[in-house]
Formats: sequence, C-alpha cells, structure tokens
Amino acid sequence: MSIENRVLGLSRLSEYIKEFLAKNQGDYNESDLEFELLLRKSEIENPWFTIENQKFALAQWADLLTIENVNDWLKEYSVAKTPKRVGLILAGNIPLVGFHDVMSVILSNHIPVIKLSSKDRYMIPFLLKKWNEFSNNEIEFEFVERLENFDAVIATGSNNTARYLEYYFKDRLNIIRKNRTSVAVLKGDETDEELQLLANDIFQYFGLGCRNVTRIFIPQDFLIDRLFENFLGFQDIINHNKYANNYDYNRAVYLLNQEKFWDNNFVMLKEDDKLFSPLSVINFSRYESLDDVKRFLAENEENIQCVVAKEELGLDSISFGEAQCPGLDTYADNVDTMKFLEVV
Repeated sequence: MSIENRVLGLSRLSEYIKEFLAKNQGDYNESDLEFELLLRKSEIENPWFTIENQKFALAQWADLLTIENVNDWLKEYSVAKTPKRVGLILAGNIPLVGFHDVMSVILSNHIPVIKLSSKDRYMIPFLLKKWNEFSNNEIEFEFVERLENFDAVIATGSNNTARYLEYYFKDRLNIIRKNRTSVAVLKGDETDEELQLLANDIFQYFGLGCRNVTRIFIPQDFLIDRLFENFLGFQDIINHNKYANNYDYNRAVYLLNQEKFWDNNFVMLKEDDKLFSPLSVINFSRYESLDDVKRFLAENEENIQCVVAKEELGLDSISFGEAQCPGLDTYADNVDTMKFLEVV
C-alpha cells in the first residue's frame, strides 16, 4: 500500500470529522449516531472527557489533516522499506493525545501495536477504523493489553512510571516520555484579548495537558486583578464535579496551612516558584529582569513543553491561545518521533 493512499484516507477522515461536527443531531445518519454515542460513552467512563472537549480535539485534528498539511510534514522524512512493529503505550490525560504517535507510525510504513490508556479507550480505535475504511482497508494495526513481539516502543507515562519503562525497555529502541507542563511570560502590556487567549491555554481540557500553562511570569507592577478579569470566560468550569473537587481540596489545604493565595471562586493564583501546580491552581512569580526568566526556562527545559509569550520578548515561544493547537511537526517532549521511526 502506498503512503499516498494513506494520506488520502487521512484527508477523507478529516472531511468526515468536519461534516459530523457541522451537523445538528436531527440531521445525523447511522454513522453520525455511532460517532455521537461513542463521545457520550467516553464521557461516562472518563468525566474529564466532556463532549465539548472531545469535539474541540476532533476539530483541531480535522483542521490539521489536509493532504497539503500532511504532505508538507512528511516531505522531511523517509519511509521505511521494511515495516517493523512499533509498540505504543498511549497516554490518556486529554482526548486523542496518543493519535499523533499512531499516525506517525502508520505514515512511516510501520505497524502500530497499541496499548490504549484506560482513560481513552474508544475514540482512537474508532478513528483508526474509519481511516482504514477510507484507505481501502489496507492499513495494518493491532490493539493489545500487553506489549509483545515488537521492534521498538514509544511510551508515555508519569515520571515514576517512566523510570520503570526505561528499565523494562532498556534493550529496545525507545522513546520514553515523562511529565511536562507549560509556562507563560507576560511583558505587562498585554491586551485583554491576549489575556483571554491565555485563559484558553490554561483552562482548555481543565488544565490536564502538558501544553496547559501552570506557571506565569509577570512584571513587578502587573495587577493580578487583570488575570482574574480576563479568566471569567471560564468561570463555568467550577460546575464540573471533578474539577470542583480539586478546587475545594486545594483551597482547604491552603487555608489550613495559612498560605497566601488569590481566589476568584473557580481558580486560585499562588505566588510560587514551582513549575507544576495542582489542578485549579496557577503558580505565578514576579520578575525584575527577563534574563532571570530565561535562566529559569533554560534550567527547566526538560520539564517544559512550550512557552507562551509575545514574540518581541525574544523567547522560543508561541502566541497566546495557541498552546492547544500544535502543528503536525510539534512533538511531545520535543523529541522528533518521525526521525526516530526512520531508524527503527
């Protein structure tokens, strides 16, 4: 089977997703009903996967998977002449987070052997089935409960899990991913619109992704109230039971420990140098010199997925509102998956 046919099938999958998302439920056909029921089943099993967040993820993928985008991405890489079996241990913190790995393996002319996350068991198999149908049923893949008979592995887990995985797969070609998070650096003259876009980078997917901002650097004279004012578009997040439980717990801990924090009844801001913050909490620190920020970013490079800031600050950054819209050539942990697959 040619890679061109797989790319064509992927573009048809993109159109299928777009058509589904554009329809009203009253216009659903049998395939659309299956799709909608799958979304609801995913939300029931994992309440973090709300219908809204799943559809947001699907829309991002649908926009990416055009023939032009995919071919432009693939032109930098070579395709394997002999297919190998590549084990995939997928994460499940946000919807479809493992799809990029699956797609990369297939478009490298390898065979993905997939261990799904227990938190995301339905959408990837469904999309793979559709992609296969749109490619004349010529794509080879396998779902397993335990990885066996594979030539290389790509695994994603927590820092603790990663240590176990590194030992377990030490004799195989591997990419082992760990915990990462993202930061924002404010210059101080950001508009309300820019700060509202920053809110998307913080609250989309409830803040569960490695591309969600958990730490903000602000100038000495920046008013905290400006953040709260521009975060109000996400105030309904507190109505989500699991998020509210995290908020209530963390707030109670801070009160019991008599720690200083700022609160607007759905998110807390805490002056803290830690890179990672608890769910429903955003750490912030004030800086005098941008050089201090750059030093911190360099020292913590292995733990930072992306930096959100104005281009004029001279950081290796993305614009406000783009954290949850990575391109095809944006790789988890900044490790080029496609380059890895060239040497499998």
